[in-house]
Amino acid sequence: MSDTQTLARPYAAAVFKRAKETDSTEQWSKDLAFLAAVVSSDALDSIIDNPKIGKQTVLALLLDICQGQVSGESENLLKLLAHNGKLTLVTTIATLFEAYKANAEGYVDVDVSTAYPFSLEAQQDFATTLEKTLNRKVNLSIKVDESLIGGVLVRAGDRVIDGSIRGQLQQMRKALQ
Repeated sequence: MSDTQTLARPYAAAVFKRAKETDSTEQWSKDLAFLAAVVSSDALDSIIDNPKIGKQTVLALLLDICQGQVSGESENLLKLLAHNGKLTLVTTIATLFEAYKANAEGYVDVDVSTAYPFSLEAQQDFATTLEKTLNRKVNLSIKVDESLIGGVLVRAGDRVIDGSIRGQLQQMRKALQ
């Protein structure tokens, strides 16, 4: 995953820079989400990775699917990625673009794994606490993971806060070895 992010980062940074220059971050966000959905679909996944199908054939198919759905600049990005054999990076580029956008707009997307479901009140309190800790507005995405035993695991960009019992037990095991 980190290799994919390393390869996708320059593309995402360039796209974000272009989006800021043209004041089109929302359009790019929609376009990248659409391109990611197309490229990651099961029907096209086997075609994109198939060495027997030429780059031009794959590109023509993708451009036909995207016709009228994305901007001309997004089509140009698709052409560039196809030419460089990097179509599989589209999903990661979209993810990184959204992270750049969130950072520029002063918020952060936070993935929270919790052992038990949060009540609405607890979710609001937790969001307020995270906003103070991270000094940013947060968009929470909460999922229940019973393997945590108790507590929470928070991922905000590159930052990970492990307040789970499973994490504490793993730390104790490492200390004892």
